[in-house]
Amino acid sequence: MKISVIIVNYNVKYFIEQCLYSVFKSIKKIDAEVWVVDNNSVDGSCALIKEKFPQVKLIENKENLGFSKANNQAIHLSSGEYILLLNPDTVVEEDTLSKVIQFMDNKSDAGGLGVKMIDGKGNFLPESKRALPTPEVSFYKIFGLSKLFPKSKKFSKYHLGYLDNNKIHEIEVLSGAFMLLRKTTIDKIGVLDEDFFMYGEDIDLSYRIIKGGYKNYYFPETTIIHYKGESTKKGSINYVFVFYNAMIIFAKKHFTSKNAKIFSFLINIAIYFRAFLSILKRFIKITYLPILDAFLIFLGFYIAVPQWEKLKFETFSYPSYYLYLVVPLYILIWLISIYYSGGYEKVVKFVNVLKGVIFGSVFILIIYALLNEHYRFSRILILFGTLQTIISTVLLRYIFHFIKFSDYKLASKKKKKIIIIGNIIESERVKQILSQVEINYELVGLVNVQDTKNTNYIGNVTQLKEIVKINRIDEIIFCSKDISSTDIISNMLQLSDLKVDYKIAPPESLSIIGSNSINTAGELYIVDFNSITKEKNIRLKRLFDLFVSVYFLLTFPVQIWFIDDKSNFIKNILNILFGKKSWVGYSDENLITKYNLPKIKTGILSPIDIAQKANYKHEIEVNFNLSYAKNYSLLNDFLIVFKNLKYCGRKKKEQ
Repeated sequence: MKISVIIVNYNVKYFIEQCLYSVFKSIKKIDAEVWVVDNNSVDGSCALIKEKFPQVKLIENKENLGFSKANNQAIHLSSGEYILLLNPDTVVEEDTLSKVIQFMDNKSDAGGLGVKMIDGKGNFLPESKRALPTPEVSFYKIFGLSKLFPKSKKFSKYHLGYLDNNKIHEIEVLSGAFMLLRKTTIDKIGVLDEDFFMYGEDIDLSYRIIKGGYKNYYFPETTIIHYKGESTKKGSINYVFVFYNAMIIFAKKHFTSKNAKIFSFLINIAIYFRAFLSILKRFIKITYLPILDAFLIFLGFYIAVPQWEKLKFETFSYPSYYLYLVVPLYILIWLISIYYSGGYEKVVKFVNVLKGVIFGSVFILIIYALLNEHYRFSRILILFGTLQTIISTVLLRYIFHFIKFSDYKLASKKKKKIIIIGNIIESERVKQILSQVEINYELVGLVNVQDTKNTNYIGNVTQLKEIVKINRIDEIIFCSKDISSTDIISNMLQLSDLKVDYKIAPPESLSIIGSNSINTAGELYIVDFNSITKEKNIRLKRLFDLFVSVYFLLTFPVQIWFIDDKSNFIKNILNILFGKKSWVGYSDENLITKYNLPKIKTGILSPIDIAQKANYKHEIEVNFNLSYAKNYSLLNDFLIVFKNLKYCGRKKKEQ
């Protein structure tokens, strides 16, 4: 056996499908085996692998053992002369494995090898080649000097920025995304250190390879795509703690006591510094727009109230608490209403902002009408506040969009211009997927993979750059059944100077996958079966829960007579008000893992209650829950609660 490819998978079903498809094309003429170690995924990954790739040697773990342990499971069982540790969110070229094997065969001193990696937009990934994170190197990296001097031999050593990306080099650290290892080397130095759960094991193994008398090589004569998933987002607090603690483990293991202490001291400073920045950044990202909205609305009242007092009254003025208590309450109601109307989504629709302000104003006026006359200050100021809130919130979002500030942008009716590269049959299949996903797009045309004239195509792949420029294409979808991974990657590199996105459609798949940057998770076009998890529906469902709970509290003396379990009714209301439960959830929590349903809060009632039958088959129960998750509707929740009022005191869902 020449090579054993080992992939550790955890809840990346559609990425591993694309990865395996490219791997099997790459080992077509090689004596090879492919291992997938699944760390207890709940997204249907194992079922997909068994169905589409029965030749894969699949290990199904019952818990998430981490990257090192999972890889070691397969390493111990493998029989290849070479071991390739490969991430599931990668795409390799057809000749990637034959090229790297040939290089290793000719380099007897090579213990490990890494390749040139690009992200889903064709940008070079600097982690393709790295140096050991010594205290000095880590200091320059942690405190940003490596970014300031990306080509400096001294300051940019972490990512070896001074080395040519397109030439073969000896390096110190290989990337765990693609790590080719000689089996005899592993037998000598040992397998991955299982003290490392997720990060750092590649650095540790790379260093042990060098200490064992071997060399690590960076080999750019083949290129792979490496999408960057949620688990590798550098801004997350979890990443900060896990990654930097892995560095401490590495330092204690390999550095002298003195250097390890210096390194640990630096790392601990970095952990708290980065964690603080991460928390602060997240807080600002979530709150800065509502805070700015609140400030502008309050500023409007601050200017308008004294002017209105002068105009309306001679001696009377509003009490001081009006401006500093009542007005902030108005603002809070408007902001909450804007949020639940979708006014704080990344893609802003002015109609959602407008709806939020109007609903908020109606709510304020209703409360105003119920108050004692002594606390009714001015309807004119409420109406002024409504108008001023609409103007300030809309204007602020327009300015942000115009200056391209932050992630917020205005919803546009402009369609995303897409071309599909592939043959007619596969292109038609991809068009069917696109027609069932929620994207606003215009299919400009099909591009032929062959250099032949055909009226069904707007051109062929050799004319791709001209096609993109002339038609102002926003996105290219490659049909991987018809165009090789090598050609896909080659075209991405050639077009890297153009602002165009890329997606790849694996054969016989419902998914189309791509990624826009090294810091974003791979984007996925797929027929939407999980609409209940959309941000809009999550908000609506929570708003419905709050509305029904408040209604039940206000009408409690009446409602209590219709409830079967009266003693538990008030407890359910409070649990839902505090966000612990929902009025409607799945009929059985086990369905979440068994049928890959999106996770939602435990419900008092369930979709099966709409049938109002005591006995039903399991298949019917599953279909009701699947339909509820796939086609979420506020009306469904309302009907379920309305028709099952007497069960709203239920202690637990009836199975």
